Amino acid sequence: MPKVFLSPSTQEWNPYAGSENGNEELYMNLIADRMEPYLRSSGITYVRNDPDRNVGGAIADSNAGYFDVHLALHSNAAPEHLAGKLRGIDVYYYPYDKYSEMLGVITANNFMSIYPLPDKCTARPTTNLGEVTQTKAPAILCEIGYHDNEQDADWIRGNLTQIAENLTQSLCDYFGIPLIEPGPIVRGTVVTDGSNLNIRKFPSTEGEIIGTIPNGSAITVYSRTNGWDVISYQGTVGYACNEYIVL
Repeated sequence: MPKVFLSPSTQEWNPYAGSENGNEELYMNLIADRMEPYLRSSGITYVRNDPDRNVGGAIADSNAGYFDVHLALHSNAAPEHLAGKLRGIDVYYYPYDKYSEMLGVITANNFMSIYPLPDKCTARPTTNLGEVTQTKAPAILCEIGYHDNEQDADWIRGNLTQIAENLTQSLCDYFGIPLIEPGPIVRGTVVTDGSNLNIRKFPSTEGEIIGTIPNGSAITVYSRTNGWDVISYQGTVGYACNEYIVL
């Protein structure tokens, strides 16, 4: 199943405009927190960055593992002479990586459905941002609005869950899997005619088999939809036909 390195900002020195307190690190981590149940229910495993390490540490930690995507979450600030005057969402991708570009375009396009100024949601190439250019995994960096603009800051504060769901939808679109609404995590038991139950990479009998579960085994069920469960068994996360799973 897909695995994502989730890297929300560690820049606590960037305050948000408006009467409420808060900063870039706080709100980007709140978005990441809200992504976690959507990621789990959709069968996407993830690792979060260490908030006590800088960007270089995040890149090193990402490159030390195997990830299908590196996703960096930030909010923007205008140059001093334009402070508070700019709005918009920029999604940066590496132009020499077709997968980075694909994910960047998908993400910017999906943001158009929730951001109040859809024409200001843009996928932009970069050869300067380390979290995009220095990671082994295809990477994007999302600048989700301008935190020095009061309207953008208020939009971010008021739409944390919607932003999290939208970002997860973009990952699902990129991986070609369905977004599944999160629900309670429950235990289940595999009940077959005695044979093993296949764990698949996609919710289809055509999906690649990535593991098997013996009859009678206990499993963790993250979500259930259209005849398939997203499950975890002995460290393997994937889809299993729920005809053979008793909750």
